[in-house]
Amino acid sequence: MGARALRAAISAAPITAAILLSWGTPASAQDSSATGINAADTAWMMVATALVLMMTIPGLALFYSGMVRKKNVLATMAQSLTAVAIISILWVIFGYSLTFVGNGPWLGSLDSWFLAGITMDSVNPAAKTIPEALFMLYQMTFAIITVALVAGSVADRMRFSAYVLFSIGWFIFAYVPLAHWVWGGGFLASMGVMDFAGGLVVHLSAGISGLVAAKVMGNRHGYGSENLSPFDLSLAVVGTGLLWVGWFGFNGGSALAANSRAVMAITATHLAACAGALTWGAIEWATRRKPSVLGMISGAVAGLGTITPASGFVAPWHGIIIGIIAGLVCFWACTWLKHRFQYDDSLDVFGVHGVGGLTGTLLAGVFATAAIGGTSGLLEGNPGQLLIQLYGVVVTLVWCGGVTFVLLKLVSAFVPLRVSMQQELEGLDISQHGEALQ
Repeated sequence: MGARALRAAISAAPITAAILLSWGTPASAQDSSATGINAADTAWMMVATALVLMMTIPGLALFYSGMVRKKNVLATMAQSLTAVAIISILWVIFGYSLTFVGNGPWLGSLDSWFLAGITMDSVNPAAKTIPEALFMLYQMTFAIITVALVAGSVADRMRFSAYVLFSIGWFIFAYVPLAHWVWGGGFLASMGVMDFAGGLVVHLSAGISGLVAAKVMGNRHGYGSENLSPFDLSLAVVGTGLLWVGWFGFNGGSALAANSRAVMAITATHLAACAGALTWGAIEWATRRKPSVLGMISGAVAGLGTITPASGFVAPWHGIIIGIIAGLVCFWACTWLKHRFQYDDSLDVFGVHGVGGLTGTLLAGVFATAAIGGTSGLLEGNPGQLLIQLYGVVVTLVWCGGVTFVLLKLVSAFVPLRVSMQQELEGLDISQHGEALQ
């Protein structure tokens, strides 16, 4: 080859390489690079979205149905399945837009109703490295499981038609405003309230709503005098495992990126679940001489719910402390407190999720570490953050409790809230769905 040809080949090499690379690179990847969408973040958030959806079906469905009586297993599963279907549609129509589009103090806007304006390349300001459609889907899974959680407090006795109407109303008037206030740029976010993955938005809101619903609807027939023990705890254990693994997407995914903060949140989450399970089991071992399986899985879920608001703000070892506190406080709420006031919270939604979410939200204000979440807590010399957290707790309790009470009264004007005594004795599987386990 002559010197002139050699120089020409060398000068053309970069151009040739660029052409070859462009042939091997999908157009969507080139566009994503231009818009700032990150492939690694997108891949992780797709996994996290699937994990959180798995928490409701089959996770929560198995966890709840394993703790009711045999005659109500299918009806309990139906409530989780129905929440997935209804809330998904409502979220797309207006829920996402009112929660995460616009930053008004009380609500967002309807600019993106029916996902208007969401394109292949659009992003939400809260998650600039993943497609907006993925961010919408991820947040949808949180709305789904929150609505499904409430049903556990009134298991074994709520009419299915009443559940459907209540779920729609509760999503619109309780979940959407609260989620916007905390995560969508509303007034609680402006005040600096910390809730990394749903201590207020998910757990406390569901817990206090479940408590109000249980009080409004009254106790199950035979509560306190008959054996209402679980049908099949093995289902509940499997459900706990699915919830536990799914919680990695719940808390880790709330970092909205494949980064170190997500890893720290996942680590703290796992340690809190372990500490909660061991603490609850140890209490039972010491007081009843036998650690129950139901107690250990309850402790694990209590640890998971309690670490949720703090998971992205605290060090992993804080998860152990928070898990121990969760086991102690939630055990007290599910035993002494429940028996003292004689409310029939069927599956201890308030005792585990409500009390856990409240406790974890306050503990976030104690243990928050600036090096991880950018905000210091009480132990780092910022006592004011604890007061801000307390304010968020009070707002959530008052708003969600009040909305639940009003909604139940409105629903009861159209359909009875409870099944009849005969239907309750017969079982909701037969009376509400015409099916039963053999």
